[in-house]
Amino acid sequence: MSDPVGHQGPAASGPAPAAGDPENAEYRVAHLQERLAAEELGELGVRAEIRAGTVAVTGTVPSARCRETVLRVAREELAGLTVHTDVVVAQTTRPDHAEEL
Repeated sequence: MSDPVGHQGPAASGPAPAAGDPENAEYRVAHLQERLAAEELGELGVRAEIRAGTVAVTGTVPSARCRETVLRVAREELAGLTVHTDVVVAQTTRPDHAEEL
């Protein structure tokens, strides 16, 4: 599942740096990783990396609410960049049948 979340507008931490600067994009991706790990999420199961000129945000999170928060933070940090997301919610329900070995 791929959602483009890049859009024009100011990032939460100040004005968006130039979108075309690869070094700037790397800095912004690193800052996103720091926010995901340190802030309200404490989410280490999500990765963000630059692939072929776009930013890929991937991983597994424990809830739909957490997924929405990850996507919101990515939009804030990566505003103006092309972003593709593949963040899924972990299946936490009990199995409905026994596993055969």
